[in-house]
Amino acid sequence: MNHQESQRPEKVNPLEMRDLGFIESGNNDGLDDNHEQDELADSSQSHQAVDESDSSEDEVAPRNTIGDVPLEWYKDEKHIGYDIAGKKIKKKERQDKLDSFLASADDSKNWRKIYDEYNDEEVELTKEETKLIRRLLKGKAPHAEFDPYAPYVDWFKWDDAKHPLSNAPEPKRRFIPSKWESKKVVEYVRAIRKGLIKFDKPKEEPRLYLLWGDDSSSADRTKHLAYIPPPKPKLPGHEESYNPSLEYLPTQEEINTYQLMYEEDRPKFIPKRFTSIRSIPAYENAIKDSFERCLDLYLCPRVRKKRINIDPESLKPKLPSRKDLRPYPVTCYLEYRGHEGAVLSISVEPSGQWIASGSKDGTVRIWEVETGRCLRVWEIGEAVQHVAWNPLPELPILAVSAGSDVLILNTGFGNEEQQRKIKELLQIGTPTSSDDSDNISSVLSWHQDEKHDCIRLRHFRTVSSIEWHRKGDYLSTVMPAGESKAILMHQLSKKLTQRLPFKLHGLPVSSVFHPTRSIFFVATKKNVRVYDLLRQKLIKKLETQLREVSSIAVHPAGDNVIVGSKEGKLCWFDMDLSSKPYKTLKCHPKDITNVAFHRSYPLFASCSDDCTAYVFHGMVYADLNQNPLIVPLEILRGHTSSDGRGVIDCKFHPRQPWLFTAGADSSIKLYCH
Repeated sequence: MNHQESQRPEKVNPLEMRDLGFIESGNNDGLDDNHEQDELADSSQSHQAVDESDSSEDEVAPRNTIGDVPLEWYKDEKHIGYDIAGKKIKKKERQDKLDSFLASADDSKNWRKIYDEYNDEEVELTKEETKLIRRLLKGKAPHAEFDPYAPYVDWFKWDDAKHPLSNAPEPKRRFIPSKWESKKVVEYVRAIRKGLIKFDKPKEEPRLYLLWGDDSSSADRTKHLAYIPPPKPKLPGHEESYNPSLEYLPTQEEINTYQLMYEEDRPKFIPKRFTSIRSIPAYENAIKDSFERCLDLYLCPRVRKKRINIDPESLKPKLPSRKDLRPYPVTCYLEYRGHEGAVLSISVEPSGQWIASGSKDGTVRIWEVETGRCLRVWEIGEAVQHVAWNPLPELPILAVSAGSDVLILNTGFGNEEQQRKIKELLQIGTPTSSDDSDNISSVLSWHQDEKHDCIRLRHFRTVSSIEWHRKGDYLSTVMPAGESKAILMHQLSKKLTQRLPFKLHGLPVSSVFHPTRSIFFVATKKNVRVYDLLRQKLIKKLETQLREVSSIAVHPAGDNVIVGSKEGKLCWFDMDLSSKPYKTLKCHPKDITNVAFHRSYPLFASCSDDCTAYVFHGMVYADLNQNPLIVPLEILRGHTSSDGRGVIDCKFHPRQPWLFTAGADSSIKLYCH
């Protein structure tokens, strides 16, 4: 160690280090290289054991008794502390650096000396302390007699043990990586990649903040409920002075009038005048006021009211004028009379020339649209629930449901070749059924009806509605009480019947085919389920949020659906947007009996038991970013109520903006533009 390092102040108490058996040194080379002669001299004594005492009498107390007081406090003083007797410890005179260097060059033991700044003295290390330092620098134990590899001492006796340790060899599975752990790791990796396991992202602290921001608008406040600061108490004014001006002091008459007031209207503080502060009495309402203040702070609810001045007219949606949305049905142009009971269902022929109607009197009638002339009547014998024209113009047949039977009637329209094909189509050699494995034969049977020269499909429950497929070969029937076989599919060309290959959740109300794709809509009392018939799977479930669904209609494009309910609400569903209603219209005060879309015009209608039919403009845009436009157009009246029923069915003309309505007053009305 050179002289400059020896003179460097060390903030260490070497006396304490001597007791602990450890001391720091800044120059290791001086210990190992420069003083080998000391090591040789001490090697003869290395075999002797060093006896150390644990007695506290061997510990050397520090000369300076100032404790943990920093020495910087004494840098301007002539002393550095006090000894045990309380006398000042004078600072020694600093030796010139050149003189100290020459003195250290002549002194062979200078490398062992360390300056103790705490006691202001030089301390010379002993040979035992240097040995400890050398062993610590080499990474050995400080004491030479310590054996790190001592033999193991078994402190327990196993001679009389009843359950000795097993001498079985280690199993192989302990040396092979676990197969199940690797599988679990692969599962975790896949779950992380799929996003099933998400790690908590570190919270990013905001870099910017309002230096002069208010505490009420801080981020900590906004995380919770809307923070409303408590009302600040009113600051005292001139009236609260102990010696206010005379104009603030009330007269005796005013004080008497205060007593006659209600306590709510009475002033809280009446100013008084005192000549000096010494004569001011204690505030009599101090406890009461502090208590009321506490109630204001943590018990009284505070609500922030945002008052916005808005013109009520600006809240109304800006709808186009009804004149710009013409044509649409407005007035009753023609009335078809002939039924003796309520007309339960109507259906318009695809060309728009004929209209069929089924009534509660057990008859099915065909009318000419333009003249209102009745062309043909079938006596079915029981109430006709539903009628439906075949959608193919070259196949003018009519499906009629009455009770538990469905009749496929030949209307007699068309040329001779079409009539020949129809008669061949409506011929059954023997009663047939299909899918015996599904017990369809016990549910439905095909029969030849000689009376009406048609096909009769006999079901095991009452049929409420019929729906044709767009190709004209398939039709579906709905039996609300049919449970798992409530909806059946019939193929007219092969005379086959099959059950819907889906589990029906709820009581079915109606069913509709998609106008262009192999998709089937089933409306239950609570929701609408959309099935793919090719893949035989559920595509979407439309949540109506209605009490009970009564009817359903699909837009000609197939992406929008309207649903009517028995609580007078009409729901518009955009299937590309959501499974919840895009719009819910509360238009009828009574049950909605049916809803219908127009094939070519942007119109849809709903009819209700309140004897009215509502006509709406419903424009669906090709741009997916633009929502459908729904505008109410007209309320059509004219039907009268009978047995609590009003308008039971409504259908649009396939080519003209005309609407047909069937009422409980045994009449059919045509509304034109």
